[in-house]
Amino acid sequence: MKTSLLFRAATLSLILLGFFTACKREGSYHRYHDATTTAAPATESAMEKSQVPPPPPAAENYKDYGENPFVNTLEQPVSTFAIDADGASYANVRRFLHHGQLPPTAAIRIEELVNYFPYDYPAPKDGRPIALNGEISDCPWAKGHKLLRLGVKGQHIAKEDLPACNFVFLVDVSGSMDDPDKLELLKESFLLFTETMRPQDKIAIVTYAGDAGVALESTAGKEVAKIRKAISGLGAGGSTNGASGIHKAYEIAQQNFLPKGNNRVLLATDGDFNVGVSSEVELVKLIEEKRKSGVFLTVLGVGTGNLQDAKMEQLANNGNGTYEYIDNIQQAEKVFVQEFGKFFTVAKDVKIQLRFNPKLVQSYRLVGYENRLLDREEFYDDQKDAGEIGADQTITALYEILPVSNARSWVEVAKSLTWLTGAEPDQLLNADDALRINCRYKLPNALESSAFSLDLMAQSTDFEDASENMRFATSVAAAGLLLKESQNKGDLTWKQVIAWTEDAMGFDPGQWRKEFLEVAKTAKGLREPGLFSERR
Repeated sequence: MKTSLLFRAATLSLILLGFFTACKREGSYHRYHDATTTAAPATESAMEKSQVPPPPPAAENYKDYGENPFVNTLEQPVSTFAIDADGASYANVRRFLHHGQLPPTAAIRIEELVNYFPYDYPAPKDGRPIALNGEISDCPWAKGHKLLRLGVKGQHIAKEDLPACNFVFLVDVSGSMDDPDKLELLKESFLLFTETMRPQDKIAIVTYAGDAGVALESTAGKEVAKIRKAISGLGAGGSTNGASGIHKAYEIAQQNFLPKGNNRVLLATDGDFNVGVSSEVELVKLIEEKRKSGVFLTVLGVGTGNLQDAKMEQLANNGNGTYEYIDNIQQAEKVFVQEFGKFFTVAKDVKIQLRFNPKLVQSYRLVGYENRLLDREEFYDDQKDAGEIGADQTITALYEILPVSNARSWVEVAKSLTWLTGAEPDQLLNADDALRINCRYKLPNALESSAFSLDLMAQSTDFEDASENMRFATSVAAAGLLLKESQNKGDLTWKQVIAWTEDAMGFDPGQWRKEFLEVAKTAKGLREPGLFSERR
């Protein structure tokens, strides 16, 4: 009798657990969805699709790049990286949280979380296509540490002044794309994109499954009805020969190449290449070869269950491209309409090199950008591929800095560092400068880089008195540290992240900061109670 009662009690507990878990997930969905209605409201069908819970991501593929360690400035005073304009990781992390799941740690690339959002940075001047700015404040999660924010801003170009476009949509129509949150969502997204087209723009549509096909020859933007008909007629089925589609898309892009225009392939897929050239290494080599054509690349990831995130991120990184993830129609509106300028590159192969003053800085750590690091010598190599930045786009990077506790003499520093006596220019910093930020970039059609720099004084502010840009970027990076369960998260709490975000909402043109606040609250609810903290 006692055993029977215990069994019934245990069964009831499991039922209640399932009920509360379902309530938890449904609640997190509504909080998220309410925060995403920032522009035109989604259609009822899109809203219904977004509620379909994803299967466990057992077949999804991510690559864990670990975390950047602290580096001693006496051993390595120079830090070099390529900028990263991708926003895919944030949208994908949001998708997991939206459905009541904590994302895999490998899915979290902190630089992409931070760079999902626009920042209120000063525009370029003196004829440059990009501008640098920076500031130093106390680090709110590690007492005695400092935080450096580096900002890059792409020049503003009015829509009517943007160069003519030669777009080629490369659409995966294989069997794996036959889901509401894949091909159907892409079709709705592309229809939004047609609303931004101008008469001087052209668009072609290439599809691939077992082989590549042309659903629409390059067509003037004014032929809206013809373009929309081709998009609406797309259907899925068959295997996935991505390499065949890539060859055909670049071939059409080159046939219609605009020497003074914007030439770009938009690859839309779940990344599940399974026929022909399909390995990440082989596909990256193919994309590296194609980027020599002068055609830029945007990779659009979709879907759940078999998302090949690692493969798509590497294609974008190596193809003069960016990577975005589309999880609902509001995200599509952000990518295709609100941030249309990102499709127009104003500077390519943008590299940043920081020279820390060893007399003032003991060690430093770049927060994120683990797979965008460059060797010191690669900064000066114009053959080395790096990141691109679009019109009006902003890029942000954060460094955590440990200041020197006991002042080092220049004699001590000089004895320890060979770089002080090397042949490279502008090696020495002024005694009061904490660091020098050097930047190299190329104009979209150039082969040689231009360079400029910015020196930052060692002065810092309290975190509470730092700019709103600093406080919001720090909030997002802190959320990434907590989600990754980073060993560098210090004494961070979700309560702090939420409070910092609430105090940094002044600049929010797309209401994405408002949405992030709800995402952070959802993550807090999933992470803190032990009942919901299991990582899938």
